[in-house]
Amino acid sequence: MAKIGINISTGSLQQNEMIVGIDLGTTNSLVAIIHPESRKPVALKEHDSSSLVPSIVYFGSDGKPVVGESAKQFLVEEPQNTIFSVKRLMGKSYNDVRERSSFFIYKIFEDDTERLVKIQVGDKFYSPIELSSFILRELRDRAEHILKTPVTKAVITVPAYFNDAQRQATRDAGKLAGMDVLRIINEPTAASLAYGIGMTRDEEKTIAVYDLGGGT
Repeated sequence: MAKIGINISTGSLQQNEMIVGIDLGTTNSLVAIIHPESRKPVALKEHDSSSLVPSIVYFGSDGKPVVGESAKQFLVEEPQNTIFSVKRLMGKSYNDVRERSSFFIYKIFEDDTERLVKIQVGDKFYSPIELSSFILRELRDRAEHILKTPVTKAVITVPAYFNDAQRQATRDAGKLAGMDVLRIINEPTAASLAYGIGMTRDEEKTIAVYDLGGGT
């Protein structure tokens, strides 16, 4: 995604900015880069931890969002304050999700309009865009900590069925997280690119991509 220098002994990147790739998933999310030497995609992780970040946001008594593994335990302990599967709500109004609202443990604000849906946590209301931005910010912070360089630009994947409103909502979430979203790519296309398919101009292939995702 970018030509960079890397200090092999420390793993720190010798540049001012880095373009990352982000899979903002329904169940889990991750952030990746193209490795400067192998030129292959690498999902970022710290030490022996997983590269996956659970797409879960928990709000404690101080009102500050906690994202990922630290939030996961609260699905059982405080389900009313723990938001999951927010990707299902991106770009949707309450009328769009009315029939499936019982799927969610947390409170979806019932305003009976075509306005974008809101999620209630205590006495506060959050949009799916805001909640997704918390997950994206966690991924950005993880990348900056590992790469030792600011991360302000990203490419984010979305399901192929996402409409314009859902794609714009994803862009807005990236902006709220402090990143310039350079491109929105369909997930099956991103999977193909990750394996280098189409990189050789004289090569022609017909491929199938199976996405066994947690959401759909």
